[in-house]
Amino acid sequence: MKQSQRHQQILQLLQDQGFISTDGLVARFEVSPQTIRRDLNELAEQGLIQRHHGGASIESSTMNTAYSTRKIQAREEKDRIGEAIASHIPDHASLFIDIGTSTEAVAKALLGHKGLNIVTNNLNVASILTSKDDFTVIIAGGEIRNRDGGIIGEATRDFISQFRMDFAIIAISGIDSDGSLLDFDYHEVKIAQAMIANARSTYLTADHSKFGRNAMVNMGKISDVDALFTDQEPPEELMALMQQHQVNCYIC
Repeated sequence: MKQSQRHQQILQLLQDQGFISTDGLVARFEVSPQTIRRDLNELAEQGLIQRHHGGASIESSTMNTAYSTRKIQAREEKDRIGEAIASHIPDHASLFIDIGTSTEAVAKALLGHKGLNIVTNNLNVASILTSKDDFTVIIAGGEIRNRDGGIIGEATRDFISQFRMDFAIIAISGIDSDGSLLDFDYHEVKIAQAMIANARSTYLTADHSKFGRNAMVNMGKISDVDALFTDQEPPEELMALMQQHQVNCYIC
């Protein structure tokens, strides 16, 4: 069994049981304790689980990992995904860009473009993109979330709904096996939904750590997006759903 497949099954077991021992995982996968400890350490470094003596538990579904931690997690993978998404955006296009460290990687990758028109509720994205004189960057109004520079609230959602853009670039905290797109903040989700509703095409950025990750707010379904950009092949069940709904999948 590939390591990525074992990681997905470990995450599924933790979602079902809440806690599982190292010995239990060794017996289930018929691998060495060292292999399981390495798996658990890698999942913990990605912020997906919490390590305990003798086992692990699932990460909280009510609270996201700290922004400073997410900023450095899977950095290379996010950069590759950002470059891939940027390659699908033509010059002089209009686009929404959502909150998230993954969308900030997309913003950096867009700096080689010309004449883009961007509406964003992410102060970090705005700061990156205003370095280009030929870009028009519009910041949505609303409440600034101090911990990550995101702008949220009803005023933000209403502002977003005034536009009709070519693309929406959306990040997500988790993708369930049934295709549910999950996040932690109800207010943030409402704004992402408005972006999707007012864009001609929606691109979802999600590195492999988002597969099977739990969060309590349902943003929608994988069928709501036109393409998923990720760094590893999604689980079989999710791939089947994307094929069924004609959602393109780009492995970066």
